[in-house]
Amino acid sequence: MSTVTEPSAQLIDRFGRHIDYVRLSITDRCDFRCVYCMAEDMTFLPRARVLTLEEMAEVGRAFVALGVRKIRLTGGEPLVRRDMLMLVEQLGALESLRELALTTNGSQLARMAPALRAAGLTRINVSLDSLQPERFRRITRTGDLATVLGGIRAAQAAGFERIKLNSVVLKHRNHDEVVDLVRFAIDEGLDISFIEEMPLGVIGDHDRAEAYYSSDEIRRDLSEHFELLPTTESSGGPSKYYRVGATACRVGFISPHSHNFCGDCNRVRVSAEGRLLLCLGQEHSVDLRHMLRAYPGDHQRLQQAIVEAMRIKPRGHDFRLDAQPVILRHMNVTGG
Repeated sequence: MSTVTEPSAQLIDRFGRHIDYVRLSITDRCDFRCVYCMAEDMTFLPRARVLTLEEMAEVGRAFVALGVRKIRLTGGEPLVRRDMLMLVEQLGALESLRELALTTNGSQLARMAPALRAAGLTRINVSLDSLQPERFRRITRTGDLATVLGGIRAAQAAGFERIKLNSVVLKHRNHDEVVDLVRFAIDEGLDISFIEEMPLGVIGDHDRAEAYYSSDEIRRDLSEHFELLPTTESSGGPSKYYRVGATACRVGFISPHSHNFCGDCNRVRVSAEGRLLLCLGQEHSVDLRHMLRAYPGDHQRLQQAIVEAMRIKPRGHDFRLDAQPVILRHMNVTGG
């Protein structure tokens, strides 16, 4: 007879934070090689170490049973995962899930946006760091700007509302484009978040300290051209939002360095290989893949493992730009 106790109906960590948001990485693979995300020559996980889509659906169901109301599918690039629409359909059918979102580089959106919408996906974030084709290519190493812009418009045509752009801002790389990116967002009816680079994994492309451009500097640059009105609106994540004048556009700032947001953290991550990561910038984790494969079909045991993991969720990260990364896993492995 199992001695596993009945799990609680919600996830609360030892600091009293309520966890209702999970970022589920469905692959570490990507068709881009963005300079802040990964090394140019990457070795990806062997298939046997990656959760099957059925296992990922089971993880999603367990979290929703424990009170999670938002799941975001990430990668790598989630749309390069074969048959991923099956996972979207299964998660999208969960009645208690308020939001099923996706973060993508946009390379596959032109062909997949209608099917994603039909399968139950509710929101899309698209990474877009430059509106200059050659610069875009340098930052992504392999990406084509026209393809991504076409993907954004395909998502709009498919009926996705409040599409949001994510832009990682690097000094002397693209910091001079923040005004143009906001103008683009306004013209296209999009929201946009600017992100300070996070020091995950060793990269050889640039010095992170020298490339650091803070949210305060970005906001200063934007304030010279736009009226930024503070708002309490939230998308459920760490972005702090401003309305742009009388427009419908919201500009968000994700500021792990300049304005640490750990105090009200409401999220955890599950990597493509099934590690439940309790913090983006720490190594505290639980091996859910072992649980899934050692005890197949034991939903109660899986839920209990998730509940108990809340006891080791740390207070926050300890990112430093002036030292080698403490976290050696790259962002594509962590889940964006």
